[in-house]
Amino acid sequence: MVAMQRYNISVDKKRAGKRLDVFLVDKFKERMSRTFIKRLIDKGRVLVNEKAVKVHYLVNDGDRIVVDIPDPEPVNIKPEKIDLDILYEDADIIVVNKPVGLVVHPGAGNPNGTLVNGLLYHCKGLSGIGGVLRPGIVHRLDKDTSGIIVAAKNDISHRFLSEQFKNRTIKRVYIALVKGDVQLDNGIVELPLGRHSQDRKKIGIQFADGKEAATHYRVLGRFEGFTMLELKLETGRTHQIRVHMAHIGHPLVGDKLYGSAKGLSRQALHAKMLGFVHPQTKQFMEFDSEIPADMQGLFKKKKV
Repeated sequence: MVAMQRYNISVDKKRAGKRLDVFLVDKFKERMSRTFIKRLIDKGRVLVNEKAVKVHYLVNDGDRIVVDIPDPEPVNIKPEKIDLDILYEDADIIVVNKPVGLVVHPGAGNPNGTLVNGLLYHCKGLSGIGGVLRPGIVHRLDKDTSGIIVAAKNDISHRFLSEQFKNRTIKRVYIALVKGDVQLDNGIVELPLGRHSQDRKKIGIQFADGKEAATHYRVLGRFEGFTMLELKLETGRTHQIRVHMAHIGHPLVGDKLYGSAKGLSRQALHAKMLGFVHPQTKQFMEFDSEIPADMQGLFKKKKV
């Protein structure tokens, strides 16, 4: 039998007429996201007057609502002692400067040796937070993208940080080296992204059913054969920077998936800065990391 927490809730006149998901979000406040509540409703874990209803059901005065929240599934990922470059840690979050080559969470071909394995060893109590295969993970970076990543150490922190990413209030600044001479000193690429129709490993520009994506760029320096950019994201789609830059004719140096492997052994992309509101203190925090040596070596040698 699956262990779970049960909540019994009565609807009063003041809250009658609200959609069920909105009503529950208000009731549980920061403890549960709307997406999580919708999932519970869709799975029949929310009953109104002992009956399963749709997410758009409008609650009535006197309705009796039962919400069953299953306990997190046990994580079968093995904790591993991995050296982590920890920039900050407290009881709620941990901020890590991820090196090139470190996969964020286990998946096909990467069952161990990931950031999650290292976090489980270091933090001890992450099991189940945010999902069975991604405990504590709020966002991700590609294996060969270096830089700052934050993980949550409890459910409340996970939901609070996830909402900031969803609402686009997170401050994210990347540094990239792109091929060619970017003519404009600054600009924005606004093109919808979706899974590539022919190559499932790739993301492509999808005007019909892609998700909106916006990338702001600013030239930091021009070098022989490439340009150094500062990039800020309005959205955080998979491979967003890599696809947007390739689409405008300036793929990232070393990006063999969307350009070529020449110039660097990996895509020249670094998550330099991350800023967010702390889940408990509600204070804005900002973290910065140095550009890795492989990228620094490249632009130091070739400056015009």
